[in-house]
Amino acid sequence: MKRLDYPPIWLLGFMGLAWALNWALTKVGLGFEAPYALKLLGGVLIAVGLLLMALAVFAMLRHRTTVVPHRVPSDIVTDGVYRLTRNPIYLGDAFTLVGFALLFAHPAGVLLTPIFMAVIQRRFIAEEETWLRTKFSQEFQTWAEQTRRWL
Repeated sequence: MKRLDYPPIWLLGFMGLAWALNWALTKVGLGFEAPYALKLLGGVLIAVGLLLMALAVFAMLRHRTTVVPHRVPSDIVTDGVYRLTRNPIYLGDAFTLVGFALLFAHPAGVLLTPIFMAVIQRRFIAEEETWLRTKFSQEFQTWAEQTRRWL
């Protein structure tokens, strides 16, 4: 399972669920053509999500630590976008999922986002924070007290 247990795979799966929800709701007569403003918001959220992810990856590369889940980091990154959130890549994934639901699927797909976040928390964040807490205990503790996990 670890071979396919990566956040982008989970994100694509939840996007597929949002798409399937749209299909099912359309089949029972509850289809929804989003107004332009909602679609625009969806596009903006996708852009924000991708920007957050890119800024986080660049920060991790600057610190020469891994961006790959299930690998122990060699450094703790607490600057840049990591001052705003401890999980900017996963937050970017969540924004992307919400944006996708608004732009390409059905607004009801937004309801999948908390479930996606819970899966990410369980599958990735818990393990990563354990490693950081173990390897960089005082620095992690200070950072965790000052920076929210999501927003």
